[in-house]
Amino acid sequence: MKMKININARNRAHHFEATERERILYSGLSQGVALPYECGSGTCGTCKARLVYGDVTDNWPEAPGRKFLKTSDEYLLCQCTARSDAGFEVESFVQTMEGNTYIPASTTGRIHVTKRLTSDVMFVRIEVDHALKFDAGQFMMVEVPGVTGFRAWSMVNYQHPAKMLDFVIKKKANGGISQWLFDHERTGTELKLFGPLGRATFYPGLAQDLICIAGGSGIAGMMSILAHVEQSAYFSRHTIKVFFGLRTMEDAFFLEELSQCCSNCGTNLIVTIALSDAEVPASAPIAYPNLIFRQGLVHEIARDDMQGHYQNVRAYLAGPPPLIDASIRMLLQGKLSTANICYDKFS
Repeated sequence: MKMKININARNRAHHFEATERERILYSGLSQGVALPYECGSGTCGTCKARLVYGDVTDNWPEAPGRKFLKTSDEYLLCQCTARSDAGFEVESFVQTMEGNTYIPASTTGRIHVTKRLTSDVMFVRIEVDHALKFDAGQFMMVEVPGVTGFRAWSMVNYQHPAKMLDFVIKKKANGGISQWLFDHERTGTELKLFGPLGRATFYPGLAQDLICIAGGSGIAGMMSILAHVEQSAYFSRHTIKVFFGLRTMEDAFFLEELSQCCSNCGTNLIVTIALSDAEVPASAPIAYPNLIFRQGLVHEIARDDMQGHYQNVRAYLAGPPPLIDASIRMLLQGKLSTANICYDKFS
């Protein structure tokens, strides 16, 4: 049964349909309505809306993003489903998606490969039922059997279209996905997916130099951006600087891939590995001569390197929230405009 959903935004009203099993945010996005969102998984609160009429189910009453709700009639559109026709009010402007936007959709896939990259980072390759088109830097919402709710996973690879989607997943203490993924072999398991989502995207027509600052598994989206940079020969016209923050060399992964990318792209691609909790071992620059190794916090190393060099630059950020916050402050102090600071709120 399909419900009629009405969204009253600051600029206009939007109408679309949703089944009782579809999250209202996902239904609207899949029908070309650019509803506000960041994480899509109940943590950031960006998709909050006030229920004007109708009956809905809140599928995750304990969602962290509920702390941003002020009244009992406010809901997170990414977590609620409709039991009847319903109307909402949102505080922001809402447009219809532009013609060159990849409209997100629901699909299914199966885990094709899993591989431990470190003790707490897992590589996961999913074969989707239908090849997807997405922009470099985007992510998918993924739901696994037996664990409630979707999680945002950034694509590592970039093909156009892609039948295989690559991800890296960080193990988290008491995390439902972590326990599900790390404790058992999951190859062949069927998953639900929704996407692509995310606005921190790269496309070759930018005509700007790039700076990418990532911590831990946040390097995933940067790898997708680098893949598109290489495929489009963007490096032949612009400089790309990547700063990858890790605690120690024992936490390192994708160094071979980053080194190979430097070989393919030449001197206009510069990759710096920042170790926050340990000195750089003498063997690191010998093993990876194409990479630069530094000790310190990654955003501070990026700050020192970029001092006075922010003209015609676009920045991409990914990683733990403290790193994102510190990097934003650093970039703003360097006089980089907010329009050129790109990131998606996963937490």
